[in-house]
Amino acid sequence: MSASIYANRQENLKQVLAQKDLDGILITNLTNIRYICGFTGSAATCLVMPEGQYFITDGRYIEQSKNQVQGFERFIEMDSHLNVIKNNKLNSDGLKLAFESDHVSYSLYGQMIEIFPETTWEGTSMILEVLAAVKDSSELAAIRTAVEVTDKVYEEIIPMLRPGYTEKQVANFMVSKYREYAEGEAYSPIVAAGPNGALPHAIPTDREFKEGDFVVIDAAAKYAGYHADMTRTPIVGEATEKHQEVYGIVKEAQQRGCYAAKAGTPCKDVDSATRDYITEMGYGDYYTHGTGHGLGLEIHTSPRFSPTSEEILRVNNVMTVEPGIYLAGWGGVRIEDDVIIQENGCEILNKTTKDLVVLN
Repeated sequence: MSASIYANRQENLKQVLAQKDLDGILITNLTNIRYICGFTGSAATCLVMPEGQYFITDGRYIEQSKNQVQGFERFIEMDSHLNVIKNNKLNSDGLKLAFESDHVSYSLYGQMIEIFPETTWEGTSMILEVLAAVKDSSELAAIRTAVEVTDKVYEEIIPMLRPGYTEKQVANFMVSKYREYAEGEAYSPIVAAGPNGALPHAIPTDREFKEGDFVVIDAAAKYAGYHADMTRTPIVGEATEKHQEVYGIVKEAQQRGCYAAKAGTPCKDVDSATRDYITEMGYGDYYTHGTGHGLGLEIHTSPRFSPTSEEILRVNNVMTVEPGIYLAGWGGVRIEDDVIIQENGCEILNKTTKDLVVLN
């Protein structure tokens, strides 16, 4: 991504800090560090101050940080990151600095107080996550590509969904293809047949597919750090009346969720759009999770579709819409799309059919 994109993000962060009467922020979460400056390594700290922006890492990342880090002065030292800040006099006394209270350990907080006793440390939550929830054009392009690969790989595994193949075989094949076509898998694939599908986050097993199995397939690609997320639930063999009933309810609920998802809508209203219908149809007790979540540099980001969410959708949030019904001992159905929130609706990115697919 271009330096101008990171410059815009850094300026947006400084505006938020100013609105909160904060002089700067210590950033320790690696996902947020990647978002604000582009660094993808496994050890770093960023310090945003009135007079400068500083990136700190160790000798493993001399070249990588030189190539990746945008808009920050780099410090490469083997000492602790807080000592680097102190020894290089990067933190002036008397400032009011934010830190990411969702990500800072009690131990690290103690060191911050000890090393910088003249600093007023203010714990903050979700500053960068809220900024990152509204995607720019480069992020939307990366997510679109991740979804395209996700759709492509799903089509390639359809011939394997029959007796003679196992959940693990399909999951492993998908992982190999995500790594071939993109950056890799967005998360460990869920391939859950028959009764295993009643577990929303089932782990693939050596169970072979059988006639009459619903197969919950929740798997996706990652591209340029950005995650897709898709679930489809085909059936092996003939569909019974119960299969058709449960699938039809979930499909209608998912469509209602997509219809409700637009800028200015409370997230809990999108959740209600799916949950109220499933409850009305008699399966409310078997819908046991939220309706969806944000997507980005992590698979679950802000905001969330849940009954308790206080968040409001904004243009260019990227969300999942994924209601489900899970019946212990029988199976489950989940249908999930990735959507871009727009002023008057949402764009559904996934092209894989949501009709009931019967695999004979």
